[in-house]
Amino acid sequence: MRRAAFAPLYCMNYHYFDGLPGKAWRAVFYLREYCFPFGCALCGAGLVDGRETWYGLCGTCHAGIEREINENRAGEFCDCCGKPLLSEQGRCMACRQEESRSCDRVKVLFPYTGKYRQLLSAYKFGKNLAVGNFCAEKIRETLKCETFLPEVRQETRLVPVPPRPGKIRNSGWDQVEYLARLLERDGKNGLLVDRCLKRMPSQSQKELDRENRHSNLKGRIIPVRQAPKTAVILDDVMTTGSTLEVCAAALREAGAQTVYGLCLFYD
Repeated sequence: MRRAAFAPLYCMNYHYFDGLPGKAWRAVFYLREYCFPFGCALCGAGLVDGRETWYGLCGTCHAGIEREINENRAGEFCDCCGKPLLSEQGRCMACRQEESRSCDRVKVLFPYTGKYRQLLSAYKFGKNLAVGNFCAEKIRETLKCETFLPEVRQETRLVPVPPRPGKIRNSGWDQVEYLARLLERDGKNGLLVDRCLKRMPSQSQKELDRENRHSNLKGRIIPVRQAPKTAVILDDVMTTGSTLEVCAAALREAGAQTVYGLCLFYD
């Protein structure tokens, strides 16, 4: 009976609470954690206050990630794909071998290893939406960084990578769409969202090797209307960069002049 009464809280599907103001939305996460505790997405410790329940991370794990982010800011990154550089300068060896790319610049935030792999798993597969709130905050901080996005023009829009056909209907949600909705709440202070791309039926990318990923999506992601002049493509994981590249090419065909890519994790 209790679970049935609080089913929306237990499931935490964003459609149940869409449109709530910020403070009320945060209170929902606090109440959910009280009724159905998820605990910290990394260490499993109990979450005790509004900040911890909003991010899905205990204070210790949250502070550890923030410390690593600050340390990594001093590192060198490829100005093309956004991945860390080891001995190279300016551009990694893989990007140097590419003749051209449709993305002007790509930024990736975390490696898909260790604690960060666990973080994505809790969010994407465990549907722990609180972790999505943390990821959205890191995206906001990156979008405000002048080294990535030198000038946020009025025509700049955030373009989420479209989900596979039927994904939202079958699973009830899409992890990239949830991030887009969170960022859309900041329309006056951040970027507006333009869902101008559509994905046609294709084989799942994770089932393919590197050579076949690009050909699998080529011509399968199409614009449904004119693209914004400046677009920032949003995705959760970048492996080969094929999805970003196909999306960027579609946006340029639809009129985009400048295209950036922003991913949470790189594999």
